[in-house]
Amino acid sequence: MPTVNENCPILMAEDDQDDLLLVKKAIEKNKIPNPLVAVADGEQMLDYLYRRGRYSRVAAVRPCLILLDLNMPRMDGREALRVLKGDERLKRIPVVILTTSLSPEDLEASYAVGANSYIRKPSSFNELAATIGSLRQYWLEIVQLPPNKGSDDHDR
Repeated sequence: MPTVNENCPILMAEDDQDDLLLVKKAIEKNKIPNPLVAVADGEQMLDYLYRRGRYSRVAAVRPCLILLDLNMPRMDGREALRVLKGDERLKRIPVVILTTSLSPEDLEASYAVGANSYIRKPSSFNELAATIGSLRQYWLEIVQLPPNKGSDDHDR
């Protein structure tokens, strides 16, 4: 079944290259047509969303889904989530926390700030592929998302 927004990217903020590679493989296994844009920390995620720095000249399309790790260098996912959900122009983008954290404080704080889902990273590739498949079905096929107006409506 095709996704509603096949051209709309999935933005993943993840500093662990092994985890990123596994997610890419899980996306391929689930035949998700949406492009995956990967950034290494919260600052890069916000740079992409606001078209700053290396993304200033790139036609950065607003993602239809953000997969966000919490534990990253420079700006961690907690702070990046606060900034994103505090911005009227960005707060409607669904954010799925994908983390190894078992901390009840991280879980509570993520939802309090506006995370849409909180998922502990599965320990096996098959579990990860099943999780990514569920995310595809729910966030890209079932849920009705607000129209993707591109990147012009969230300039610097």
